[in-house]
Amino acid sequence: MLLTKINDPQDLKKCTLPELYTLAGEIRQFLVENLSKTGGHLAPNLGVVELTLILHYAFNSPKDKLIWDVGHQAYVHKMLTGRREMFPTLRQYKGLCGFPKMNESPHDVWETGHSSTSLSAAMGMATARDLKKEKNHVVAVIGDGALTGGMALEALNHIGHEQKNVIVVLNDNEMSIAPNVGALHNYLGKLRSAQNYQWAKGELGHWIKSVPAVGGKLMNLAERFKDSMKYLLVSGVLFEELGFTYIGPIDGHNMELLLETMKIAKQNKGPVLIHAITKKGKGYAPAEADSVKFHGVGTYKIESGDTAKSAPTYTSVFSETMIRLAQEDDRLVAVTPAMPAGSGLIPFGEKYPDRLFDVGIAEQHACTFAAALATQGLKPVLAIYSTFLQRAYDQLIHDVARQKLNVVFAVDRAGLVGADGETHQGMYDIAFMRTVPNMVIMAPKDENELRLMMKTASLYEDGPISYRYPRLPVRGVELDEELHPLPIGKAEIVTEGKHVAILAFGHIYEIAEQAVEQLHREGIHPMLVNARFCKPLDEELLSRLAQEGYKIITVEEGAEMGGFGSAVVEYLAQAGYHDVPVQIVGVPDYFVEHGSVKEQRNEVGLTAENIAARTRAWMPVTKGVVEA
Repeated sequence: MLLTKINDPQDLKKCTLPELYTLAGEIRQFLVENLSKTGGHLAPNLGVVELTLILHYAFNSPKDKLIWDVGHQAYVHKMLTGRREMFPTLRQYKGLCGFPKMNESPHDVWETGHSSTSLSAAMGMATARDLKKEKNHVVAVIGDGALTGGMALEALNHIGHEQKNVIVVLNDNEMSIAPNVGALHNYLGKLRSAQNYQWAKGELGHWIKSVPAVGGKLMNLAERFKDSMKYLLVSGVLFEELGFTYIGPIDGHNMELLLETMKIAKQNKGPVLIHAITKKGKGYAPAEADSVKFHGVGTYKIESGDTAKSAPTYTSVFSETMIRLAQEDDRLVAVTPAMPAGSGLIPFGEKYPDRLFDVGIAEQHACTFAAALATQGLKPVLAIYSTFLQRAYDQLIHDVARQKLNVVFAVDRAGLVGADGETHQGMYDIAFMRTVPNMVIMAPKDENELRLMMKTASLYEDGPISYRYPRLPVRGVELDEELHPLPIGKAEIVTEGKHVAILAFGHIYEIAEQAVEQLHREGIHPMLVNARFCKPLDEELLSRLAQEGYKIITVEEGAEMGGFGSAVVEYLAQAGYHDVPVQIVGVPDYFVEHGSVKEQRNEVGLTAENIAARTRAWMPVTKGVVEA
């Protein structure tokens, strides 16, 4: 096999073009076989095989900087840069990361798990290169979905204005995770069909060059005519008007054409945008047929593409409850930034197509759009992953909370997320929302309580309100037939106890409950509290605990700094209860890497054993015996 001989991009340069096509087939086979065992982002990588091969063939990484926008399309890049044998550990604990990782390889020059950052990174690297008077190419590979992100458009504007030597490869497969939406997507669709323009543009250029001793006026006239053809044959010339030399659209699987295009781009002065059309999932029929399913997939059977049936999740409960609430309130609408499938909103959209708004990869816009809907009496639910809500923090503060608008934030993937790792961990939403005035923050202990919190949010009229829930299977508890609202700011005392009170916020309650069950078997009986609310806190309960001499252990699957535990400590200090011991059990102050959720919890100490040990150590001891 050719693939076993490729351990560095320099090995690739020894191949002929026919051998590169053979290699492309071997890479696809390798990906399909390996990811069937580990899971991962299959469809995006099958679509960029030829493109990645030619990038490494035409450029000299790592001297030339290859920047991947949303690194889940960088598997082929990793294979070509010496990490092929690590793929059996892909996305596993202490194994190969599913995204570019600087400490894995010098060829990974930029780390990313969020979209639309590559162009800003490319501009920064090109600027640094020029200041240092170095000679190298900077290439950013960005998907058409990511190009809808406001940050990408800001960078396009800057690059075009400064006329930096930057090559942008637009990997256009008409998909991000879900099918793309928006005017820019439609514009790219028109470019894909504008083959007459590309042919005529080239033919006219050859004709101009063939005329001997062309006068300046005729040359200027010809150039103006050539430019005007863009407007005649293409509906818009966005990229060239932004200052880029636009090349395309070209077949992103035709390696001869790709190589010739890269040679032209390398010789160009100023920014170039290469528009390459690719097929997401190419070469594996199940992934071509359903690229949404195979965007990020678990283990599967190679022959059929069948995946294991997944248990009901918190997201699926959210999905079902949204439809139920929409039936009860015609003001309720759903907003998603390009994640209708991941957020469980496809069934809602099928039932209420006019009440689901997919705004594309545009979290900031999604937040302010929802705020404006709220000003007009609608009840917008912004369904968004915790890690992506970070991108709309200013809008959350300035456009929603400051105006006290009734936007519901359904914060999915809260807490540890497993294989996607540090770029996707939902660690910070508690802390960054808790500092914002007018915000209510809830988290359910199980799927039934999620439904009740959704009902609470649907009836709440006094500003923004949020509920956070994990990327996990549900607990399988009995569901209430009738949905009723919860009293804002009131915790639930699950079991009374002595000496130590364990306050658990959100789905991590299950671990705290296991710890208490373990302690009960030992004859130790702490109080167990389902906190429910981080803001506002149940101050009445906290005052009671302080006055009755309880020690407090708080438990949360979020950052320890600034989170639920911090809120408890702050309240006790401000209320004058200075002698109440508090231990915060959460995620320490570092980025937790990929692995299973169980492995990640073990690493940070979010375990029943740790909580039980801390409780046991705090129980009073009389004559060598722990008092229950």
